[in-house]
Amino acid sequence: MKKRVLFLAALLCSAASVFAAAVADRPVTVEELPDAARKFIRTHFAASEVLYAKVDDDLFNNDYKVVFADGVSVEFASNGEWKEVGTRRGVVPAAIVPQPIRERVEKQFPGVRIESIERDRRGFEVGLGNGLDLKFDRQFNLVDIDD
Repeated sequence: MKKRVLFLAALLCSAASVFAAAVADRPVTVEELPDAARKFIRTHFAASEVLYAKVDDDLFNNDYKVVFADGVSVEFASNGEWKEVGTRRGVVPAAIVPQPIRERVEKQFPGVRIESIERDRRGFEVGLGNGLDLKFDRQFNLVDIDD
């Protein structure tokens, strides 16, 4: 009986160590990013210097993060599609923000810059320079304003 318990404990410890090793951040080069992520960087941040890139290794998928020297950070899904773009008091490139969202922000908050944008399966969240966060659904309807 003691041997079984010791065997199960050893098995559990080894499984936990494998899981811990699988869930870790590790640095990568831009060339190691998925094609869609590299294209996104070339299109929207060609003039920016990459400070570092890393992959969040997960058991089921990998997420990527790229940080530029000017303080912009971009998070990518495992397929290379962007999930989030954030700046430090900068402006998210207008081409990244869907036109209906840009128009709504320009109309309702003239002169306020978009400092971050995040997208997921439910919609978009936009962070403004005045501290407000705007949430839009997939049809670009404004559904919430958070201060």
